[in-house]
Amino acid sequence: MTELTGAEAAFVLVPEAHTGDWVWERVAAALRRSGARVHCATLSGGSPAAGEDADSPSNSADLETHIAEVIRQVDAAGECVVLVGHGYGLIPALGAADRRRDRVVRVVHLDAAGLPEDGDTALDVLPALPRPGRAETEVPPPTREEWHRLGSTDGLAPAALDRLAARALPQPAATLTQPLRLSKGAARIPRTGVLCTADGSTIVRLRWLVSLGDPRLSPLTEPGNTFLELPTGHWPMLSEPELLAQALRWAAAGEGESLAASPDQVPGHLRPFVLEVPDRPRERMEHIDLYPPDDQVACPAVVFVHGGPLPAGIRPTPRDWPFFTAYARHAAQLGTVGVTLDHRLHAPGDLARAAEDVSAAVELVRAHPRVDGDRVALWFFSGGGPLAAPWLSAPPPWLRCLAVNYPMLEPLPGHGTDGDRFRPAAAVRGAGDLPVILTRAGLEDPALDATVERFLDAAAECGASVEVVAAPHCHHGFETLDHTTEARAAVREAMRRVLGHLGA
Repeated sequence: MTELTGAEAAFVLVPEAHTGDWVWERVAAALRRSGARVHCATLSGGSPAAGEDADSPSNSADLETHIAEVIRQVDAAGECVVLVGHGYGLIPALGAADRRRDRVVRVVHLDAAGLPEDGDTALDVLPALPRPGRAETEVPPPTREEWHRLGSTDGLAPAALDRLAARALPQPAATLTQPLRLSKGAARIPRTGVLCTADGSTIVRLRWLVSLGDPRLSPLTEPGNTFLELPTGHWPMLSEPELLAQALRWAAAGEGESLAASPDQVPGHLRPFVLEVPDRPRERMEHIDLYPPDDQVACPAVVFVHGGPLPAGIRPTPRDWPFFTAYARHAAQLGTVGVTLDHRLHAPGDLARAAEDVSAAVELVRAHPRVDGDRVALWFFSGGGPLAAPWLSAPPPWLRCLAVNYPMLEPLPGHGTDGDRFRPAAAVRGAGDLPVILTRAGLEDPALDATVERFLDAAAECGASVEVVAAPHCHHGFETLDHTTEARAAVREAMRRVLGHLGA
């Protein structure tokens, strides 16, 4: 691996969809002040300029057009090129790096979700990008009020947002739908991920995703691949240009954290539960498992809903994780039917499908002879928080309680989900007197905790019944990460309140 200083590197900066080389002006200036060579790629836009023919290259651009434009900048930059792709810009950057492996020494993923592979399109890995219609040749740019759909606008001054809206271009549809072609050698180019934490991307979350065993993410753990964080939203070149320039210099030098774990390290979701809970028999039905108590009468039930998105092929699936099986067994130990389930929240756009899975699971549970179908609680965790919204907006009479642990209570910016269907802060207006138990981890990721704060504000405004179980010294997922007195007390207190509302 070639490691450089900021002064030795030649940077080629590739912009996000709908933008151009102008977004890099302040970052480029900061890099040049440190002695670096900088080239800013201009990618062909959508609509032709005034007087330009409708069949001009800018109007008929596809992904290969953009890759060729990045290659020209790489060739002009010389040797030892660090190629930076922001959001969509990562896709043509990877294509260019693969074809100039003799020049490109590192690719920087700047707040770009996913790890594109050969055959992927931009739409496959970037859920925030709008889907063009079948007959559309270009995608119009976002309005000023819509830029959050591409990613968090945290840190952007109003003037910067005005400039984004004023200078935005349509995106040629074929740049989003044409497959990226990569050779096997592309995986050997060192990478650095620069994560924007206000967008929900953190090193801790990436480590957790890698620990789940998704083979698509395993290349991120290879030697030479590093990760850095910036405390801002999706547009650091506008909100924090000096910090971004410094991060790019560090990336060029191969600095940053590794995602590689020691061979004997047990992933957090497979570690022992914070309470010692005896094993119990279970009954498996379709995509759910029921853990009944010893009593043979019909009992209330607690349905535990895991978070996500989670890769489709991980094993074991969440209903078999020690985390959820212990929760269900603990509920059964206390006289209720504990239920675990698997749902298909594999990508941010899967919320509707996952919601159907949860509804189907609830119907199976309520119809079971061991369950009192008029006394059910739903308990959501982490990224499953948005799935609570439909139940909050119109709670059925048999739903006696809804609980959420360290939840994400709205889809994060740039995750391709809009509207209020999966926003608990909007849905809570319809909750009426439904009791809501919210376990709040004090050492939570700030981006997730901000969604909790907005939910609590909305609940207070409409008088919803929200009971907070505070765990000020606990982390996200504390039930297996923090084996402390406080963590044990938080689990017991939340369970006590949920079962109390069930009359158990």
